[in-house]
Amino acid sequence: MDHQSTRGLQHFKNLVGIKFQLYNSLFTALPFHRIEKTGILLSLLLNNCEEGYKKKQSPVEIIEEFFSKHTTYKLPQERLDLLFRFIQYIERQVVLFDALEDAGFKEVHDTGGVGTLKHLESEVIEHKKQDELKEKLKTFAIRLVLTAHPTQFYPGAVLGIINDLSNALVENNAVQINTYLMQLGKTPFFKKQKPTPYDEAMNLIWYLENIFYPAAGRIISFLKNQFPDAIADNNPIITMGFWPGGDRDGNPFVKADTTLKVADALRGGIIKSYYLEIRRLRRRLTFDGVESILIALENDMYNNIFIPGQRTHLNKQDILDSLNKIKEILIYKHNSLFLHLINNLINKVNVFGLHFASLDIRQESTIHSGVLAGIAGRPGYLPLNYSALTSEEKITVLTKVQATVTDMPFNDELTTDTLATIKAVKTIQDFNGESGCNRYIISQCNSALNVLEVYGLFLLCGWRQEAMNIDIVPLFETVDDLQHSAGVMETLYSNEVYEAHLTRRNKRQTIMLGFSDGTKDGGYLMANWCIYKAKEELTAISRKYGIEVIFFDGRGGPPSRGGGKTHKFYASMGQNISNKEIHLTVQGQTVSSNFGTVDAAQYNIEQLLHAGISNDLFNHRHITLEKDEESLLEALAIESFAKYSSLKNHPYFADYLSQVSPLKFYSETNIGSRPAKRAGGSKLSFKDLRAIPYVGAWAQLKQNVTGYFGVGTALMKLDQLGKFEEVKMLYQNSLYFKTLLDNCEMAMKKCFFPLTAFLAKDEKYGVIWNMIFDEHSLTQQYILKLSDKTELMSDYPVDQLSIIMRERIVMPLLTIQQFAIMNIREIEDSLVNSPLKETYEKLVIRSSFGIINAGRNSA
Repeated sequence: MDHQSTRGLQHFKNLVGIKFQLYNSLFTALPFHRIEKTGILLSLLLNNCEEGYKKKQSPVEIIEEFFSKHTTYKLPQERLDLLFRFIQYIERQVVLFDALEDAGFKEVHDTGGVGTLKHLESEVIEHKKQDELKEKLKTFAIRLVLTAHPTQFYPGAVLGIINDLSNALVENNAVQINTYLMQLGKTPFFKKQKPTPYDEAMNLIWYLENIFYPAAGRIISFLKNQFPDAIADNNPIITMGFWPGGDRDGNPFVKADTTLKVADALRGGIIKSYYLEIRRLRRRLTFDGVESILIALENDMYNNIFIPGQRTHLNKQDILDSLNKIKEILIYKHNSLFLHLINNLINKVNVFGLHFASLDIRQESTIHSGVLAGIAGRPGYLPLNYSALTSEEKITVLTKVQATVTDMPFNDELTTDTLATIKAVKTIQDFNGESGCNRYIISQCNSALNVLEVYGLFLLCGWRQEAMNIDIVPLFETVDDLQHSAGVMETLYSNEVYEAHLTRRNKRQTIMLGFSDGTKDGGYLMANWCIYKAKEELTAISRKYGIEVIFFDGRGGPPSRGGGKTHKFYASMGQNISNKEIHLTVQGQTVSSNFGTVDAAQYNIEQLLHAGISNDLFNHRHITLEKDEESLLEALAIESFAKYSSLKNHPYFADYLSQVSPLKFYSETNIGSRPAKRAGGSKLSFKDLRAIPYVGAWAQLKQNVTGYFGVGTALMKLDQLGKFEEVKMLYQNSLYFKTLLDNCEMAMKKCFFPLTAFLAKDEKYGVIWNMIFDEHSLTQQYILKLSDKTELMSDYPVDQLSIIMRERIVMPLLTIQQFAIMNIREIEDSLVNSPLKETYEKLVIRSSFGIINAGRNSA
């Protein structure tokens, strides 16, 4: 272990481990209803769990033994009531642990070390790369796109408490800490109603205002101070994207009026942030000639956000003109006093404009086909036989649209709303600027027609070809779609009308790639291999046609959905994969776990910036993988896919997920506005199942299939073919491959098979459980053999210890959840109604919160 890892681990033990034990004792005073000594009883249950699993007891046996040994409770309702109190208690223990990690972030992580901008500065100076850096920063940027994917199990009120509690912990303010813990005891975690899309948007706007606004300001100021000649004002370097209110894929609750309302909230949020900063500036900039300009700006901001009906066409350039005028006065008349304060605000205006974050519109491809069919049913817009045309004929029609749809509404509500949404984009751009809304993403995209359907819809909504300032973004998700994506794009690049559109968009094409559905469809290695190959082929075909391709990665929190050590993937890319910009989604739980404080946000944004910049300046590998290395990875992916398919195609696979995991209860957690399935119907369909509940169910089952399944078999097969030394060389020489397996280790480290070991001999599910357990054991064996390590994640000691401590905290919670699931199965198998079934179901749902929150990137 290197010095930095040793130092970080010691800080973690002192600031998180020891403090957790200390402050955990305060929970004994928390108001947990009628139950006394909850904490003492919980510690006894934890001991029962640890000892019970060693003795291969089932969760039911462990819970029953606990009640008989340590309580006098006999009635089922009394026992269940205590289990609910345990859930509340553990949830708050997880909050305390989260807050302690947030509070200790600066000490545990080296905020000036490898991967930070301070490190970049020293590298650039050492290697005399100032000119190359200047060239890179002319166009390089990262875009973090906040989404409301249902993975955030903390309600907004609890996230606020975590923020305040972490600040109190930094200051060691015992009185405040105790007060916040008392507040936590009385604050509900479970919402009786699902949030609306607008609620989800407002929760994330809080992060924009309180986290990303100051963090981005710090980063840009540092870069401009250290490399004043390298930063161009027309390239903000950091941009934010936003999906809540714009993402209607599978979410019937997002309407055109929702989109407009959220865009207005984003505009209001950034103006409010500027207003508050200008108020603070006025306390310092009290000089002649400056104060009057600030007052005028302040009044403009105030009128726009606080006076009803006073929304004026305030624009970014007007604000910058006023601030630059102040800057000039400070330099020439006031000895540049407080110049850094005005520069900091100018930097933020360049980043956030009047839009704060670009609101993306997203819809599923088949919806557009249906909308066009509906429009064709009315004369004057499209040929009446439009639906009967071939794809090529439809493309010709759509690229030559002249008419504008005026006779709204349509009988079909979805058609009316789709057209209203496209028209709303213009309104958003009028008030928030073009950056406020200029991307339309097509999920489940599998043809050039899918892209040109959207192009045609914009024309039908009154947009003219020469003025269409919209990027149409295909999203390729399944293994099959990824493999055919280059062909789709070549068809588009060859289309004369679309090629002209791209020319007007500065010859840039954004392409989104989905990690989640790819993993669900093809398993961990095959999904990552297909995305890698798709990027390589898409880069080549785009360069052939003179197009600069921007990859937008739809990454989730867990490794199986593209999360984990994300920045290392970008650092590993060679010249064969376009790396002009880094765009990625930051979903639900990942927002609070990776960007929950300004320090954490700054650190993680810097890691991405460093990865993208150093990749160009210092990467000695011309391409990501050599041909022989690609062949090895492809062979591994094929073997892995075959193994994953054998599991996925098992006749009891869907039943296993439905009956053994909490999957069917996911939508009842009320954490998101979006349904858990794309289609209706009560029966579980693998195709319609969303990737997030699918991955989240495996995480709560502590089997994490999507993060490693098939990897061990693939490594074993290549070992049997005498190629293991080649794979070992690949692991040692390729940061890309090593990062893939590092993330695999993280998924495996969070597994706990004793929880479900009782299934090993189950008549129906024993075969599946043993397939999963054997593959986990095999994968661990081969990864340790490959890496010459003795335990998983030993090269990430802080992360390793964090996982160990978190898993121990939630062990009773996992046991309670499986206890409830086992009882539900027994009741359903007996075909006799039980009044306790509903209570057991509530236990399953309520347990999910603490389990997922403790995982930090579990769903």
